[in-house]
Amino acid sequence: MTLQQLVYFLAVAETRHFTRAAERARVAQPSLSKQIHGLESELGAPLFTRARGNIALTPAGEALLPVAKRILSDVDTARQEVAELVGLRRGRIRLGATPSLCVGVLADALRMFHDRYPGIELVVEEGGSRDLTAALLGGDLDLALVIVPPQGVDPALTSTPVLGEHLVVASSPDLDLPESFPLAVLRDYPMVMFRRGYDLRETTLQACRAAGFEPRFAVEGGEMDAVLRFVEAGLGVALVPSLVLPGRRGLRATSLRAPGIRRKVALAHRTDVPPTAAARAFRSVLFEHLDAWVAADAVPVGVELTPETPAVRAQSWT
Repeated sequence: MTLQQLVYFLAVAETRHFTRAAERARVAQPSLSKQIHGLESELGAPLFTRARGNIALTPAGEALLPVAKRILSDVDTARQEVAELVGLRRGRIRLGATPSLCVGVLADALRMFHDRYPGIELVVEEGGSRDLTAALLGGDLDLALVIVPPQGVDPALTSTPVLGEHLVVASSPDLDLPESFPLAVLRDYPMVMFRRGYDLRETTLQACRAAGFEPRFAVEGGEMDAVLRFVEAGLGVALVPSLVLPGRRGLRATSLRAPGIRRKVALAHRTDVPPTAAARAFRSVLFEHLDAWVAADAVPVGVELTPETPAVRAQSWT
């Protein structure tokens, strides 16, 4: 089995088409097909079904796919690590974050990092924490800012606490809400709800049910920007992270008298793959950005930064 065979296998698995896979791999289709057949012969099992032009993975192909992705990801990491020995002049970071963290934390940190290391390519994937965790474990991401679930992050990941934040009620300024109130008050207000599978949807539903009521939806199915725009339009209220509201004049934030409505954010990577020099550099820039918030007394309302010192943070990544 060769790395080139795995590259070709992954191209076919992702495009489900031999011609398009050959174009992506920049190789003639007969050569690609020959390499796939060679791989199948070596493994002793077909990897694809080829019925009437429809390409699908066989059970053997399904089993090989995550392994191939991890192997190629590790090879890519090794190449980057060697290249970075010349001084972070080139390389790539594949970084994941939830939509609220992309808006509230990541943008400024990426600007700082790009200014300092312009030769490092930045690839950002926006998604829910469960999807980002799966991408980390599958080798598709190097780092991810994830929401820590009640049971903790996956044991195959190493994580460093970054911040905690309270969830607040976002509403139109025209809506007459008290300065703060218990969550049960929201039973009387229509809510704008995130799409199914979105972490904040589950958090909101669990919190409302714990408060003794089932929320009434005015509209549902949006992601962060859509939900905030619907709230601005006066369709209802939404439970959102405090990080996303600064600078949005069309929204009002109201705190809840419910101390458990908060979440923890961590920076995570695969334990079995040491972070590259570029990943370590981004981590340092991220915490430098957060430390600058403290120095400028600019920490957003409802956000609590980790109390760890830089020396303690560094120990978890050595």
